[in-house]
Formats: sequence, C-alpha cells, structure tokens
Amino acid sequence: MKVTKAEFVISAVGPSQYPEDALPEIALAGRSNVGKSSLINRMISRKNLARTSSTPGKTQHMNYYRINDSLYYVDFPGYGYAKVSKVQRAAWGKMVEKYLAERETLKLVLLVLDLRHPPTADDRMMYEWLKHYDIPMCVVATKADKIPKTRLPRHIKIMKEALGVLPGESFIPFSSELGLGKDELWALIESQIAPEEGEIETDPDTAN
Repeated sequence: MKVTKAEFVISAVGPSQYPEDALPEIALAGRSNVGKSSLINRMISRKNLARTSSTPGKTQHMNYYRINDSLYYVDFPGYGYAKVSKVQRAAWGKMVEKYLAERETLKLVLLVLDLRHPPTADDRMMYEWLKHYDIPMCVVATKADKIPKTRLPRHIKIMKEALGVLPGESFIPFSSELGLGKDELWALIESQIAPEEGEIETDPDTAN
C-alpha cells in the first residue's frame, strides 16, 4: 500500500471515544519498548507520527492513527512494565480485553515482540488468548537488524517454539531501521481488510 495520508486521531480511554466510521482496524499489542511506534512510522513512511519514547509504559491509551482514510492502526498500551502500578495495569488489561472481544471493526492483531529476546510469560499469555478466541493475528518480530544474519534463524526458531507458532501461521521478522518485512506485512494487512469475495468492485477499464 502506498501511504499518501496518515494522521493521529485520538488517544482513546474507552469505547465512547473509539471512531464510529467503521473503517477496518489493525491493532498492535506488545510489551513496552518493543518498537510498536517505530513499526507504525516505518509502515507509513513517516518519522514521528507515532511518538517513540525511551520511557517504557508511556503509552497509556489506545492511540488511533488513520491511514489513507481507509484503515486505522490502533496502538495498545504496552503490557508487562513493572513500574506501572498494578491498578493501572489492570485497567489497561480490561480496556484491551473488552476491545479485542467486542470491536467489530478489528481485522487483525499484530503481536509485536523483540526478536532479540525469548517471549515473556505476558507475551505467551497474549498469544494464547488471541488464539483461544480465534482472533486473526500475526507475530511481528522486531529489531531483526540487531541480530547477525547467521544467528537470525535460531532466534526465529526459539521465538516460534516458545509461543507455539504452527507451520503456516503468520510470523514476520521486521526491522524499522531497514524496512525488512514491511512489504510482507502490508500484503497481509491488505488481505485482511479486502472486501469479501463477491463484493469486490471491478474497474470497468480492466474487466476484460
């Protein structure tokens, strides 16, 4: 997808603030500091639309970014950061769980993990929760450029085995610095938001 327009819309704290225009939504879940904001910026070819921070846990709301007036990226609060209070973590968890369970416009969840490190218990819990509820998901393993190419297959193998990723399930190594995985991830997103078969509009100039 060629991104010609991208804008921050709202930091939502609950359903009453979610957009009501029914555009498809791509949610990003992951621990604090795994590179979700950098991933968004790379995907839309912008440097600072999604604000990155050296302070884990800074994203405390569900940040909506509208892309080409055709879809949203929804950046979840990072989970698993110890310095955030238990009360705050519980509130975030309830908000995210309600969204995942009830949001009809949700088309895909990107579970963002740092490929340099094995998945945490929180990562595994989120992965298993999404699978249990049959929510479309792709594991995006960021910071692939930080790993020597000779060791990359081993890191991928460790992460897949720790999560229980089965053959054929979506798993994309990604680098916000190099753009590795960008085209593959856009192709997956477009396949998830495409009109249902039989509803695709045909261009009369290309129909024959």
